[in-house]
Amino acid sequence: MRERGVKKVLDVATGTGFHSVRLLEAGFEAVSADGSAEMLAQAFSNGLKHGDHILRVVQADWRWLNRDAHGEYDAIVCLGNSFTHLFSERDRRKALAEFYAMLKHDGILILDHRNYDAILDRGYSSKHVYYYCGEDVAVEPEYVDEGLVRMRYSFPDESVYHLNMFPLRKDYTRRLMEEVGFQRIETYGDFQHTYREERPDFFIHVAEKEYRTTEEPVGPNGSVPADGEYSGAVGTARDYYNSADADAFYWSVWGGEDIHIGIYDRPDEPIAEASRRTVARMAGQLDLTESSVVLDLGAGFGGSARYLAETYGCRVMALNLSEVENERHRALNAERGLTEAIEVMDGSFESIPLPDDSVDVVWSQDAFLHSGNRARPLEEAARVLRPGGHLIFTDPMAADGCPAETLRPILDRIHLETMGSPEFYRHELARLGFIEVGGGFQEHREQLITHYARVLEETRHQEANGLTEQVSADYLTHMKKGLSNWVEGGRNRHVTWGIFHFTR
Repeated sequence: MRERGVKKVLDVATGTGFHSVRLLEAGFEAVSADGSAEMLAQAFSNGLKHGDHILRVVQADWRWLNRDAHGEYDAIVCLGNSFTHLFSERDRRKALAEFYAMLKHDGILILDHRNYDAILDRGYSSKHVYYYCGEDVAVEPEYVDEGLVRMRYSFPDESVYHLNMFPLRKDYTRRLMEEVGFQRIETYGDFQHTYREERPDFFIHVAEKEYRTTEEPVGPNGSVPADGEYSGAVGTARDYYNSADADAFYWSVWGGEDIHIGIYDRPDEPIAEASRRTVARMAGQLDLTESSVVLDLGAGFGGSARYLAETYGCRVMALNLSEVENERHRALNAERGLTEAIEVMDGSFESIPLPDDSVDVVWSQDAFLHSGNRARPLEEAARVLRPGGHLIFTDPMAADGCPAETLRPILDRIHLETMGSPEFYRHELARLGFIEVGGGFQEHREQLITHYARVLEETRHQEANGLTEQVSADYLTHMKKGLSNWVEGGRNRHVTWGIFHFTR
């Protein structure tokens, strides 16, 4: 918190007061709030006992926090799995809105909860690394469903206590924060940003209140280029695609201008031809004209943007996270006389630097999987689309019902903990008011298998003919393993791919 300039902190779940004591010892100005007068009395006593601290305490109900607590704060912390004691969604929204209102314009909320996703989906386990009640205390859920987790605490003196909690899922909690106004949310697993390899015991959300307008971009080309403006997953993807190895590999092997999955007429077809066929197939589903404005999210080297501009005469705005790819994109546009037709923007599809209702088509190919919060780019697409506009995209996905653990070899390679699925995208798009066009989703799982097998074959061929002069041997080793995992996943029906087409 020091790095963010935080000075004044409101601890809204102070409990026995140890969070507040730690904050005071670290030099923060802390106010301790709790709904229980007994807890506050104990907290005050503990403050005196541990460091002779006089805690500033206030009894407050989160739902009316502004009534009971006063002032503005740099940060509000809600720790100890406390937020799960609210069982009504209305109360959760009201509490988050009160937190938001009490923060300064650039304040942050830090809120944690157990990894209820793991408990609900795979059963309870705990590493007891950061959160535990003591070596002699046995903790286990006595009852679990989507609306209640009843935890049993057994102590050495044979006493037993129970706590009832609402099982907050990670993405649901993030969505509530966004809906009350928080603009940027980072989620950590047991304090680690990258936690895919192990199941964390707790999730910690850090939500920023600071308002960023899309009319006033903070970087060149209408972009948001600073490292701090990218979410963890998107930032990881940006670093990867900016690397010299990735840039050389995708340009030389994957297909050149088009770096997405192709639609093949035959297994040995050139990758570039099949990849361009995907672009043509998608464009053919749209009624594009010279007056159309298309936003390409995750535009890569710009092959799709150039095809659309040259074929239909439409205007294209190409948003992409890799500045290295964007430099190549702009150079190719200049060579083809398309600089005025295509605007290349550095930035993230989780925060599109365009105003509401500003484009006719949102287009994306195999990019959304790189988001750590895939609902966010869909929400941004809904925001920038004009009424009646079209959303068309492809994405490599988990097959419906496939557990994340089955996909672990693929997920570890692309530094993600989950992937989307056809069911996920359909559900989210329906929530946002989208309507299916032509069935909504055209599945082409076999094309995913063919494409990754074809790229793997081409990688081996070029490797035998000097590719290591451009791309490191270590990168190629990992790439070949990753491509093999995709092929195997497709053949086992664990992953799939296809074209989504929706309108508002």
